[in-house]
Amino acid sequence: MTEQQVQPRARRKPRSLAQELVAVLTERIRSGDLKRGDKLPTESQIMVEEGVSRTVVREAISRLQAAGQVETRHGIGTFVLDTPSTGGFRIDPATIVTLREVLAVLELRIALEIESAGLAAERHSSEQLLGMRKALDELNEGAAHASDAVSADFQFHLQIALASGNHYFADIINHLGTSIIPRTRVNSAHLVHDDQAHYLSRLSHEHEAIYEAIARRDSEGAKMAMRLHLSNSRERLRQAHERAEAQGV
Repeated sequence: MTEQQVQPRARRKPRSLAQELVAVLTERIRSGDLKRGDKLPTESQIMVEEGVSRTVVREAISRLQAAGQVETRHGIGTFVLDTPSTGGFRIDPATIVTLREVLAVLELRIALEIESAGLAAERHSSEQLLGMRKALDELNEGAAHASDAVSADFQFHLQIALASGNHYFADIINHLGTSIIPRTRVNSAHLVHDDQAHYLSRLSHEHEAIYEAIARRDSEGAKMAMRLHLSNSRERLRQAHERAEAQGV
């Protein structure tokens, strides 16, 4: 073969590199090389070990967060949450990439979490209520840091599911992972043309209303507050979806 006949090798896209890195890290978690509670290597270490860029590492970590396999604690590091299941029900977070798909997940949550909130109001223990409060406080404190806010938001909804007294609610939330939080897939504030601080303030008020109803054991109030919270999120994103379609995005 002459030199002129040699075709240059196509450069792999960062997205495919990120997916390969996700597969590598997932296998390390599944094999037990990285166990629950273990801290992942730093971004720089992964860059050297796998020969990829920082952008690729961050994209891979973001996907693992969305899958509920790891969580990032601001200023500390990224830690393994659980061993990925080889079976059972899970929505692949990698498929939730469009506004339409994010909306579909919100519709599923509305069907699931309204009843969960009502049961949590009736059945919660004082320890479970403290768990909700802790998650809300962490959400408010970490609002400026996207990964911290997503993790705390997820924990708040998970604590409600646990407090329902029906483990299937919590099982489904756990299987869905942090992909249930729209901010893992879209910049919600940007899409609805809202000021970030104002957007986060509204979310905080909605979360507090849910917590307060559960705390006073108001089952109907908790259902209404959860319905309002999730319906507001759906409506904000629905309007953004319509604008995007009208603009041909």
